Amino acid sequence: MVACKRQLIIFGGFHESARDYIYYNDVYAFNLDSFTWSKLAPSGIGPAPRSGCQMATTPEGGIIIYGGYSKQRIKKDVDKGTLHTDMFLLKTEGAGREEDKWAWSRLNPSGVKPTPRSGFSTAIGPNNRSLLFGGVHDEEEEESIEGDFFNDIYFYDIGKKRWFPGQLKGPKSEKRKRRRGRQGEVEGAGDEEMEKQPPQGPVEIVKEVVAEDGTVMTIKQVISGPAEEKERSESEEDEEDGALGQQVEPCPRSNAMLAVKHGVLYVYGGMFEVGDRQFTLSDLYSIDLHKMEEWKVLVEMDPKAQEWLEESESDEEEDDMEGAEGGEEEEESSEEESEDEGGEEQHPSVQPDEKHADYLSRTEQYWIKLARSNMGPDAKEKKGHVGSWNIHPALQSAKYYMLRAQA
Repeated sequence: MVACKRQLIIFGGFHESARDYIYYNDVYAFNLDSFTWSKLAPSGIGPAPRSGCQMATTPEGGIIIYGGYSKQRIKKDVDKGTLHTDMFLLKTEGAGREEDKWAWSRLNPSGVKPTPRSGFSTAIGPNNRSLLFGGVHDEEEEESIEGDFFNDIYFYDIGKKRWFPGQLKGPKSEKRKRRRGRQGEVEGAGDEEMEKQPPQGPVEIVKEVVAEDGTVMTIKQVISGPAEEKERSESEEDEEDGALGQQVEPCPRSNAMLAVKHGVLYVYGGMFEVGDRQFTLSDLYSIDLHKMEEWKVLVEMDPKAQEWLEESESDEEEDDMEGAEGGEEEEESSEEESEDEGGEEQHPSVQPDEKHADYLSRTEQYWIKLARSNMGPDAKEKKGHVGSWNIHPALQSAKYYMLRAQA
């Protein structure tokens, strides 16, 4: 939904019931003066039915509609999803009055377009540009969905009808001072040209997220740092620059909330997946869209505040019904719990004052064998939507934190 002059415009969406679903491509307007709804009938060929598309207004009073998702049933109990990457302009010739005529036209923007995705977020930025952030691209198979999450920024120049990616430049003054110091002391004036070479490679940031149940997830982010930062050797980054050599940015996510104020983009929350688990985020980042130098962390991600979205209310109701059916299931569950407790005693225990890293190193081979025995001989790691989640470190860490909590 967007505000266009004295109206709120809504396009598309979907409705799903227990048996069927339907996607829409109709347009409705809510008049802010009369507080009434009306259905628009634009001329021309408009977008196909979809949901999850994003809308943005132009300075001339038009409405841009981009992307979206829809699915159709190809045979019984089999649906095929479609990620839409087309763009349309909904425009009126009048002053935005309720009786004005609207018309569809298809846009064919140039430039470097975003890769296909859903769940991305958009906002209106400075200099007559709209921006796109994040999202996820799902690879749908017969019985599973594997996806890749994004944390990149794309700009769309409304006037030139051109896409281009947003790239971080890095804080200039800080880098120039450090570069001058190194050149004067070690490299000399002849090495100044070497500092201006193109970027040599990406920078990898590894984050460990510990959920409330003790599960440790390793999130690997490969980011493109500023060109001058990447020219440094690894030893220089480690010894002199430290954390300054790596640019901080939001982890890949979908459905983040965006806002732009005085040319500064704010990104809040969203969600990402690791394996079958969905985690909500509550972190807050900002970046100056005029400078595009670096992300700033306003509120860090708190693993304890994350929510694992797996069980729904219906699942909880089913659990309650199962518990009320009789004592037989309770006896079976108690037997299973006792068996689990018996099995836990066979796992390596945490020694007094033993650190997490020492426990991982000491028990690594045991957990590798356990993981392979439970998931097959080829199960070396389980890939999630963000980086990779190594099985045996996750099992080790979960056991470690459980034992520490019991102690």
